[in-house]
Amino acid sequence: MAEKRDYYEVLGLKKGATEEEIKRAYRKMAMKYHPDRNPNNKEAEERFKEVNEAYSVLGDADKKSKYDRFGHAGVDPNAGFGGAGGFGAGGFGGFEDIFDMFGGMFGGGAGRGFSQQRNNGPQRGRDMQHGMSITFEEAVTGTKKKVRLNKYVQCEHCSGSGAEPGSNKLTCPKCGGSGEVHTQQRTAFGVFQSVAPCDRCNGTGEIIEKPCSECHGAGRIKKQVTLNITIPAGVDDGSVITLRGQGEQGTRGGGPGDLYVVLDVGSHPLFRRRGKDLQIEIPISFNQAALGDEITVPTPYDKVSYKIPSGTQPDTVFRLKGKGMPIPNTEKKGDLYVKVKLEVPNKLNSKQKKAIEEMGNVVTQDCYKEKSKFGDYLKNLFK
Repeated sequence: MAEKRDYYEVLGLKKGATEEEIKRAYRKMAMKYHPDRNPNNKEAEERFKEVNEAYSVLGDADKKSKYDRFGHAGVDPNAGFGGAGGFGAGGFGGFEDIFDMFGGMFGGGAGRGFSQQRNNGPQRGRDMQHGMSITFEEAVTGTKKKVRLNKYVQCEHCSGSGAEPGSNKLTCPKCGGSGEVHTQQRTAFGVFQSVAPCDRCNGTGEIIEKPCSECHGAGRIKKQVTLNITIPAGVDDGSVITLRGQGEQGTRGGGPGDLYVVLDVGSHPLFRRRGKDLQIEIPISFNQAALGDEITVPTPYDKVSYKIPSGTQPDTVFRLKGKGMPIPNTEKKGDLYVKVKLEVPNKLNSKQKKAIEEMGNVVTQDCYKEKSKFGDYLKNLFK
C-alpha cells in the first residue's frame, strides 16, 4: 500500500500555515481537481479525494494539533491517539461534510454527484465555478470582465413550467397529488407499510398534459449566456467572486444555484505582494548610501521621491504608508516596503579604480562601525 503524502504537501503548504491559508489552499486545490471539471479523469478524482482528506484534518484545530505532533499516526483511529475518524468516516472527512461547509459551492447541495438525491420536490440548481485570470494592475484598480457560460437556464417558452403554453398541469391520478405511493405487505410478522415516490409523476404530484415544445417538459434548456462581472480593487490570488442566482437553473420549480468566479492574479516584475502590503527592492550605489540621496520610488499608483539618510546600511527597509494594495470594499490601502540593495560596481577603468583607492585611503576603518568591531574582535582573538 502506497505511503500517504504529508497533508501540508498535498495542499501545497508549509507546516505552521494559518487557518486562512489552509482554507484558501484547499479551496483552490479542490476546484482544480473537482470531478465536474475533470470528467472521467481517475487521477484527478484520486487527487480530489486526497485534498479533501488533507483538509478534513488540517481544517480541524484539534486534529491539526494531533497531526502536527504525531503525523499520520496522530489522526489514525487505530493508532491510539484519539484519531480523526479517517477519511470518509463518520464526522468530518466525507464528501457531504466538505460540500456542506462551503455551502455547496462545488455542485449545488451536499455532495451532489456523490450521494443520490432523495428529495423529489423542487431541486435547487447546480452551483458553478469559473476560473478567471487578471493582471496585477487590474487587481490594483479593480476591473469589469465578461464571462461566457454554457448552462441550464429557465425555458422562456413555458416560463419554467414544463407545460406548453395554454395547456395545464393535472393532478397525478396515481398518487392523487401527494407525490407518494403507499404499499402494504403482509408477512408472518404482521403488516408492513412502505412509502415511495410516485413513479408516474416522479414525486411532484402533477403530470403535464402537453409538454413544452422547447424544453420537452424539463422547464429548462441549455444555453450560452454572457455575464458582466465587477471585480473590486484589492482582490488577491484565489479570491472568489460570488454571483448569487447565476448558477444553473433548478428543476421542478427549484431556484438557480450560484456562480463562483475564482481569480488568478498575475505577478509583477517589481512588486511582491504580502496580503495588503507590497515589497520592492531598489538598488543604490555606495555614495548614495554613504552620503544620503533622494531616490525615486515607483508605486502602483505613481512615483514618489524619498530621502534616504546618510549612512544607510544595505538591506535597510523603509515604509511608505498607504502605497500598498487596496483593501477590497474599503477606502483603505496597505503599505509599500522599500528595501535598498547596495550595488557594488563590477566594471571599472583605471581612473575609477584609482579614485576608489584614494577614497579608501581617506575613509579609514574607524568610519566603519561594524568593520571596526570585527577588527577589534580579531585583535583580541589572536593576541
